[in-house]
Amino acid sequence: MLAPFDLTGVTVTADALHAQRGHARFLVEDKKAHYALCVKKNQAGLYERLHTLPWREVTAKFYDRTEGHGRKETRVVQVLTVDDLDFPHAAQAARVVRHRTCLKTGRRSRETVYVITDLTSREASPQRLAKIIRSQWVIENRLHFVRDTAFREDASKVRTEHGPENMATLRSFAINCLRAADHHNIAAGLREMSYEPFTRPLALLGLS
Repeated sequence: MLAPFDLTGVTVTADALHAQRGHARFLVEDKKAHYALCVKKNQAGLYERLHTLPWREVTAKFYDRTEGHGRKETRVVQVLTVDDLDFPHAAQAARVVRHRTCLKTGRRSRETVYVITDLTSREASPQRLAKIIRSQWVIENRLHFVRDTAFREDASKVRTEHGPENMATLRSFAINCLRAADHHNIAAGLREMSYEPFTRPLALLGLS
């Protein structure tokens, strides 16, 4: 998807689905770009290596608070230099603890995710890396808002193991397919698909 574009010097952010060794090599070696990739528990080995880094020794913390789309979120960011993470070109890692509160129900949740980047501490200070991470959260929050309004994601009963992440990926895939077909109103696009549920979704995917 990114092959046609000149990404020289650009920092590409992506969610956990794209935290792949091949993607990292492609960006740095082929496109001369940088990466900042989220890592969640679906990458068990990498997640565990990040989890065991000496985060308690990191005294500097960066706080970011946002409110919108029916929820309030606070993020606490810590940054470490890494040199033996066994991931292509990784130079720094960040731990992000996200505290969320649903403004409607008052329900609270806490999630820890990690971010890895090839940017060195000279190229990206902890403050700059925190800003890069925030830009990814803004995109993610907007997508979550669409997933919740169109698919009632927050009301989903799927809450065990990797189920929530897998369902979020499927919902995001459906949204992206609809947008690629020029459906700017996702709810209207879903309704249109539902009129012929056995044929229109297949046609959308080019499988008819």
